[in-house]
Amino acid sequence: MANHKSAKKRIRANAAKRLRNRYQAKTTRTLIKTVRTSTDKAEAQSLFSKVASLLDKLAKKNVIHKNKAANQKSKLAKVVAKIGTEQPKKVVARKSASKVAKKK
Repeated sequence: MANHKSAKKRIRANAAKRLRNRYQAKTTRTLIKTVRTSTDKAEAQSLFSKVASLLDKLAKKNVIHKNKAANQKSKLAKVVAKIGTEQPKKVVARKSASKVAKKK
């Protein structure tokens, strides 16, 4: 354990910063998931701008690496751009393996 007064203060300060950084990073991850699951284009675009801002702040404060922030923003931009353009997927009914085996 630390013996100096300044070392004890540094331990307390580091613990507080760690909690703040974890909260901000977790909040950002939650917003990223919200953007990915959004189906409304306007809502997704407004959320994307908030998430991009948060990612930039986290990168600036070295909570996450700047390249990670850039990669996440790029991927989210692609997801937001794709909303509303994809066509619904067709469900293809397939025969189960047991039915195919019975026929032989």
